[in-house]
Amino acid sequence: MNPAKNTICLWYDGDAEAAARFYAATFPDSTVHAVHRAPGDYPAGKMGDVLTVEFTVLGILCLGLNGGPGKAHTEAFSFQVSTVDQAETDRYWNAIVGNGGAESSCGWCKDRWGLSWQITPIALMQAITDPDPAVAKRAFEAMMPMTKIDIAAVEAARRG
Repeated sequence: MNPAKNTICLWYDGDAEAAARFYAATFPDSTVHAVHRAPGDYPAGKMGDVLTVEFTVLGILCLGLNGGPGKAHTEAFSFQVSTVDQAETDRYWNAIVGNGGAESSCGWCKDRWGLSWQITPIALMQAITDPDPAVAKRAFEAMMPMTKIDIAAVEAARRG
């Protein structure tokens, strides 16, 4: 793999390879490119342990670093995945939440490694950015109590 000018580095506590393989199996345009082992002992591991994993998630180059405990993911960083319909929304949501993840609000969830994901239907973004402020407000208010986004409910709110 050619080095990119900019790569997202994600810190894991020893399971970067498992995370990368899950993302590659779950999302299109995602793959694990390389697994690199530590050439010597380091604070979070021993020589031969998986140190870094080069992977792509939905076309975005990433590096998983097994840096050890103490650096938890927060909502300050998330992957936003645009979905075309309810089936795709459900598929990604269920894959993340059903694999040890957790639901949050307004289309957000966390995977089992604590990384945040926004599973965002295109229809939701169109509704909450509608040029008519009343339409956008109705759609926004419909979204606010949701965990996984219900496109039919958002569209119903948009129509009034």
